[in-house]
Amino acid sequence: MRIYDIIHKKRNGEELTDEEIRFFVAESVGSKIKDYQITALLMAVCFNGMTERETATLTMEMAKSGDMVDLSEIEGYTVDKHSTGGVGDKTTLIVTPIVASLGGKVAKMSGRGLGHTGGTVDKLESIEGFRTTLSGDEFLNQVNKIGLCVVGQSGDLAPADKKFYALRNDTATVDCIPLIASSIMSKKLAAGSKGIVLDVKTGSGAFMKSVEESEQLAEAMVKIGKAAGRDTVAVITNMDIPLGNAVGNSLEVIEAVETLKGNGAEDLTTVCVELASNMLTLVTGRDKDACTELAKDAIADGSALEKLKEMVREQGGNPEWIADTALFPKAKHKCEIKAESDGYIEHMDAEKIGVASLMLGAGRNTKEDELDFSAGIILQAKTGDKVIGGETIATLYANDESKFESAVQKFNEAIEFSSEPVEKQKLIYSVIR
Repeated sequence: MRIYDIIHKKRNGEELTDEEIRFFVAESVGSKIKDYQITALLMAVCFNGMTERETATLTMEMAKSGDMVDLSEIEGYTVDKHSTGGVGDKTTLIVTPIVASLGGKVAKMSGRGLGHTGGTVDKLESIEGFRTTLSGDEFLNQVNKIGLCVVGQSGDLAPADKKFYALRNDTATVDCIPLIASSIMSKKLAAGSKGIVLDVKTGSGAFMKSVEESEQLAEAMVKIGKAAGRDTVAVITNMDIPLGNAVGNSLEVIEAVETLKGNGAEDLTTVCVELASNMLTLVTGRDKDACTELAKDAIADGSALEKLKEMVREQGGNPEWIADTALFPKAKHKCEIKAESDGYIEHMDAEKIGVASLMLGAGRNTKEDELDFSAGIILQAKTGDKVIGGETIATLYANDESKFESAVQKFNEAIEFSSEPVEKQKLIYSVIR
């Protein structure tokens, strides 16, 4: 079998066999195929697409290219959640304790932030003492003990995806649904959970900018999950506006805690209950309405907040920081952005707001960049809200005052105003099972 023939076949729009896909992935990881040949095949896939079978096979071979996490020692139903990335997305900190407090077993590996999107691991590490690196035995034992563990990605998960993604990023082949779907799902399959709920973001702060594109991606991933024998649900959610009111690591942890106390922003609470209820339908087998009430009750009775404290304690963090969020260090400087006149916020470019937060020190341009955990943005008004001239619409926080000028400029670029009332946007577009 020759890679030349496989490239030629896909270039002509033909369907690849399972054996050809298996050969391509194995030889790529083994460095027996040149990078330019890998890129040629990826480009051919971008132009000619893949069938459901091809995409499922590619995903499974990518998953099997490295470590496959074995969760069989965990008692009960294991369920995972994945977000395609966004701004102010602290849902893992809220959803996973809800689900674990109601009997789900959440063994989750999360990533760090890069660019305008934040990372769950970074947020957790803003808590004093919290460990995101555990041994395999510690990971499994904690899930068995309290039903919940969130750690950084470890081991050699889906090395084929790492190789392919680096090449796709450099050769304009990122924007291709079969390749996006296989990239995301290969890591989820390798992570081992029986159930997977996908939070597929759409809008200015998301990778997929339109609802139609997001639904195509969601459908592709759900079909991959089904083909791999995993219970998979995808929820299409709005990322045209930052989620919640906080953008930045410790600021988002504080907002997550407030949400678990029942004091969360309406949009953040709605999305978290939706994700949690879909996870609970997989865990319990009960209908969606019943699971929605269970999720709301876990917030109302405080059991989800107690579960978050329990996880923090088990992973070496100081649970007092969850009990009293005033213990989080505060940024030395703040800068208020005010509305210039009366009107309505017509649009917020979530990606630009994420970049503004990055400029303040809350994010990374490269993996090596240091984070300022206390830097970020608190939004006092969002799309659809009426504002009065001189009213504060956002407060920026930083420990380096010199960072405000560029961040304020970027934030102002993100906001559009109207003199006419603006209709509120949908939060949940659809659920694909």
